Amino acid sequence: MTDIFQGLKVIDCASWIAGPAAATILSDFGAEVIKVEPPGAGDPWRASPAVPGKTTDYWWQLTSRNKKSLAIDLKHAEGLAILHRLIGSADVFITNFPLPVRERLKIAASDLLAINPRLVYGSITAYGEAGKEAARTGFDATAYWARTGLMDMVRSTTETEPVRSMPGMGDHPTATALYAAIVTALYRREKTGRGGVAQTSLLQNGLWANGCYVQNRLFGEHVGHRPPRIATPSALANHYQCKDGRWFLMALHNEARQFPSFLKAIDAEYLAQDPRFATQPVRRENHKALTAILDEIFAKRDLAEWRPMLEAAGVTFGVVSTVDEAADDPQARTIGAVVPFADGKGLTVSSPFHLEKVTKVAPARAPVVGQHSERVLSEAGYSAEEIARLKALGVLGEQPGKVDAA
Repeated sequence: MTDIFQGLKVIDCASWIAGPAAATILSDFGAEVIKVEPPGAGDPWRASPAVPGKTTDYWWQLTSRNKKSLAIDLKHAEGLAILHRLIGSADVFITNFPLPVRERLKIAASDLLAINPRLVYGSITAYGEAGKEAARTGFDATAYWARTGLMDMVRSTTETEPVRSMPGMGDHPTATALYAAIVTALYRREKTGRGGVAQTSLLQNGLWANGCYVQNRLFGEHVGHRPPRIATPSALANHYQCKDGRWFLMALHNEARQFPSFLKAIDAEYLAQDPRFATQPVRRENHKALTAILDEIFAKRDLAEWRPMLEAAGVTFGVVSTVDEAADDPQARTIGAVVPFADGKGLTVSSPFHLEKVTKVAPARAPVVGQHSERVLSEAGYSAEEIARLKALGVLGEQPGKVDAA
């Protein structure tokens, strides 16, 4: 089975990552996604800040694949009329514009649901849609990462400066949450015949990501900073550096079963006879000593030597991979986490889940600004004369000389 959302029309009237990425997931399963962006430069995400090695619109290709670009000026009455006309036959509308902007542009939920009560209005905000901060702007770095305690807790020591998040680190999980909310709302529509608002926020997703420590605090427990690596409570749930400088993270949580085979794998069975490490409780009491011993052991061999030895013993561990290694990971290719573009030129990261016997749409290249403007309006019933007039008014934009390909 393919195209599980075939016939589902989605209007992506969002910017940057979180909102558009939710539409991307819908497109992966066959939804028709119309990307609404301003004429000219288009979505500001197209001009995302340069990073080392970034020479093209890599990030745009990731979050805008499979979409049709409709470039219209929503500040113009006739541009808004185009959007309202499309809303009449749409199933899902997605936006992350600040709430005051939505009101000003007349694309708030109350505006669009009055046109189409079956519409599912997918909404992402930084801090939620109630309270005094509802109108505040924010990015995943500020609302998801910094605000929720994640940035404060991910440090090697209490003296270490907080670290910045990676691009999209909170946006992509938040996009998945919005996708879930939208699909839940579509299921409700099947039962009731009515759409409605499906919303989430960067703040709420960051709190969910930091849920374990936040839950501790909600029960009244003070949560201090995590101890440095040498003082981690369990030496068997720690990261270690090999002779070649490479790191790996070990997670032996079933110590009663795994500790003997682990010691055998690293040729350190003698440690089982050491009274400091004979049982799990005493290993916890002497975690610093055990960590120091394991530091010396793992520093004697390269990662390439340790890896098969630990795997053969069934030790649970993960190599601290570079981005290059993550992108080239053969397991990622095998499970469909990294897939080729439909044109066979290059690869992209797929959405993070699969359905049995459902094949995702082969990812098409992201559109240029206004690539499908004329087609979308023609399919909506606009005549060639009306389209020409809208172009002349500057309401409708398109990329000059670009073939209007799917």
